[in-house]
Amino acid sequence: MKLREEKGNVYIDNVTDFNIEQTLECGQCFHFEKLDDMEYAVVAYGRLLHIRQENDTLIFMEKSGEEVEKIWVPYFDLERDYSYIKKVLIKSDKKLEEAIREKYGVRILNQEFYETLISFIISQNKQIPHIKKIVFDLSERFGSYIGSIKGREYYSFPGVKELGNITEEDFRELKTGFRAPYLTCAAKMLNEGLTDESIKGMSYDMAKERLTQIRGVGEKVANCVLLFGLSYRNAFPVDVWVKRTMESVYFDGSDTPKETISKFARERFGEYGGYAQQYLFYYGRSNKIK
Repeated sequence: MKLREEKGNVYIDNVTDFNIEQTLECGQCFHFEKLDDMEYAVVAYGRLLHIRQENDTLIFMEKSGEEVEKIWVPYFDLERDYSYIKKVLIKSDKKLEEAIREKYGVRILNQEFYETLISFIISQNKQIPHIKKIVFDLSERFGSYIGSIKGREYYSFPGVKELGNITEEDFRELKTGFRAPYLTCAAKMLNEGLTDESIKGMSYDMAKERLTQIRGVGEKVANCVLLFGLSYRNAFPVDVWVKRTMESVYFDGSDTPKETISKFARERFGEYGGYAQQYLFYYGRSNKIK
């Protein structure tokens, strides 16, 4: 992947299988803000990114080539061959073709483990705009100022140490509701040595079991953390939209237990389960499949 620098910005041309809007808006992350058509502010890894996409060119504004190469190219998973992944999925299962064609530009982000864990605990039974609001408020109150874009100030997600100092009452004040004790439990475990390195290398089943030992983390949240924060690309989170979409596409519209859907997906999609899940989730949510 070739980067070029001009007038303080970094450009990557001829980007394929990537759409910045689809990738950020598909429900896998919450610390971003849409500024204009195909233009976003993104906060990750303690950094602020102003990014715009013009056709097949990505523009990283006021960034160095070194930062883009080391932080943002891996974050957006830009070096992975999604064309190959989509071909494999479609060849093995034609029923995926419509979802993949419509949501062609989704890539799975490589997010920080601890932020992914906290964010998806927050996400339970909440709509995406509300999740984003809590993440932004949490960052503003307990994170660090990292810059501004178009007059809007942005703050980093609080680190593990800072999370450990947040009380249950603090979390409640941020409108997390019943999730507040779950968040304090997770923060405590993070400060006691729960890290990505302590989980990576485990089998998928062992890693999922480790995560579900955290109070308030069930199958769905654990699979989201595995997929988006720990690079287990075979993880297949089943939420309401995935359940409805899978029922519509694979189970003749019949009400099907989530456990049955998960087992079916593991057998059907294997190591590409996470990619199939993202195409199906975003397709189902966008088309409001019932």
